[in-house]
Amino acid sequence: MASSSSNTPKESVVVDCGRRRTSCGYCRSSRHNSISHGMWAHSLTVDDYQDLLDRGWRRSGCFLYKPEMERTCCPSYTIRLKASDFVPSKEQLRVSRRMQRFLDGTLDVKKVDVMEDPTKSGIFTRPMSEESLAAGSENKDEVEKSLHYLSNQIDNVIHILIEKGEFPSGIQLPNASVKRVSQGKRKLLVNGSEDLLYSSNIAFQIAASIKRAQSCDKVVDDSKPARVCEKENDSSPKIIAEKLVASLDPTVKNSDLSIRACNGHINFYASSKQVSLNRSVQNAPVPKISRMKHDSGGNCLIGQVKRQKLEIRLNRSSFDPEEFALYRRYQLKVHNDKPQNVTENSYRRFLVDTPLIQVSPTGDSTVPPCGFGSFHQQYLIDGQLVAVGVIDILPKCLSSKYLFWDPDFAFLSLGKYSAFQEIGWVKENQVYCPSLQYYYLGYYIHSCSKMRYKAAYRPSELLCPLRYQFFHFTKWRVIPTSNYGRCNEKGF
Repeated sequence: MASSSSNTPKESVVVDCGRRRTSCGYCRSSRHNSISHGMWAHSLTVDDYQDLLDRGWRRSGCFLYKPEMERTCCPSYTIRLKASDFVPSKEQLRVSRRMQRFLDGTLDVKKVDVMEDPTKSGIFTRPMSEESLAAGSENKDEVEKSLHYLSNQIDNVIHILIEKGEFPSGIQLPNASVKRVSQGKRKLLVNGSEDLLYSSNIAFQIAASIKRAQSCDKVVDDSKPARVCEKENDSSPKIIAEKLVASLDPTVKNSDLSIRACNGHINFYASSKQVSLNRSVQNAPVPKISRMKHDSGGNCLIGQVKRQKLEIRLNRSSFDPEEFALYRRYQLKVHNDKPQNVTENSYRRFLVDTPLIQVSPTGDSTVPPCGFGSFHQQYLIDGQLVAVGVIDILPKCLSSKYLFWDPDFAFLSLGKYSAFQEIGWVKENQVYCPSLQYYYLGYYIHSCSKMRYKAAYRPSELLCPLRYQFFHFTKWRVIPTSNYGRCNEKGF
């Protein structure tokens, strides 16, 4: 929120909004199972927001929220990394080298096939011709709808079986995730003439949850055991998968898919029509291209390979028409949002408005040169804006809020690359501000496979929602019901 220096507030002013029930964007449940506590912040000092982060809160614009861990469908744990201890993985180093090769003009884009971070990117992409891209995009939309539909159907069946007593009712079971099976793996997973399109390993996750509950129940309270399957074999992945398929089959019998349980996996098979469609898209030719630009009309142009310049700018949070245009394009193409839902007002509320009171640099060793507050970090290649990271810089950390990027540059894994740069920024600015040591990645959600990538930034720590202390990720285990955040030596 912009204001003149004379009218700048000096203290935090918040209004309690109470409990909120909303639909969940992680498990995509049709019910309002996402439960959190909210506050509206009119102004907020960076010290107070730092304290709130360390109590499990986050912000969306000027709205502050904290999941109610015992009640919400997808418990969300604050995760952070001490920048000086960061050890990059081979994949993270590979992303950095790929960017350098691209800038040097030596990257062969047609060979790049990258899975991006879900929350900072979100697509599986390979550069194609405009005709192939259009066909692939249309098919991808249909596939995504099918995956969401099938995942929701399995979740509904799980709830039904819990009510029937087939599954334990005293623990929280994971949400289903149906994934597309790559062409190379299909022959390994199925015998016969039918084509395997999708598969889910939810039965293995349910079996693991039941086993953990049984072990936990013996340790925590032998006198009040959770309702679990009477026979050990009843909680095996194979038996669980067969139960799910038996209940799920009627929901898909009128579609073009058939369903079977196979060694604990739930497999979905396609008709001959679907088989030809999938193979035609997968085998679409990949042209030789170097980098992509846009003309004044927004059309994609193929440019000649040249040495290019990457520039990273750090600006105070404010509305920028060029940033909004990139955000709109990102939301429409990557997240498939409807155009009427991506408005300037919604963008301002989400990523521009901030209650944080700006702190200017003082010249001493307590504030970094940019000061404290909310910022937009721009990534430009030869002057073209390709990504924007929305971040908060606080006395102890850089808190990553959101990143949006140009879909034409998805092959550069800009989500991972920006995280790499943000961690580096923290390390560099410790010289000016010794208290600035951590990189906060938002929430880690173990029940959502798309959010587990955050644990790849090692060595990370999770915030205990009971003690409000950070513990090393490998010493954690998510325990259902009222024992959220219990720390042990076995990991998840």
